[in-house]
Amino acid sequence: MNAPDFSKTLKLLPNRDDHNCFGCSPSNQSGLQMKFYTDETRVYSRLSVPEHLCGWNTLVHGGVISTILDEIMSWGAIYLLRKIVLTKSITVDFLQPITINEDIRVEGKVLERTGEREAVMQGFIYTDKGILAARSTGIFALFSPDVLRKKGIMSDKDIQYFEMMMQNN
Repeated sequence: MNAPDFSKTLKLLPNRDDHNCFGCSPSNQSGLQMKFYTDETRVYSRLSVPEHLCGWNTLVHGGVISTILDEIMSWGAIYLLRKIVLTKSITVDFLQPITINEDIRVEGKVLERTGEREAVMQGFIYTDKGILAARSTGIFALFSPDVLRKKGIMSDKDIQYFEMMMQNN
């Protein structure tokens, strides 16, 4: 698959700066600060993992790779399915080493909607040379805002943000 043109063909997804998510908060200086883009069929991100998140020597820690894949699949499910999600399970295949400070491209897509409250997602990480370095499959629980309000899982402010994002896109 050819790399998407982030500057011309993809739409930047909105994100708030008043949260502290390790994966996507723009204000978490220790996090990945991932930004997300879409072509309406997949969700994409580009990033370079900073040195403080290394594993052995100059390799990106496997837990960080798993986090990146979980994040892209989650945002893919939120945007493409218009639901708030929680990860139920994730499997990761580590195919090639990813080095710190290397530019990587990440993609997430819906593999299958298995019911009203569940979907299977896929995630992919490509090196700066376009080589598939890691892939994942995840099962995600899908929630309506009303269910999350009843369960008290998220703040009302967070739920309102997701409602706005799901309605405006």
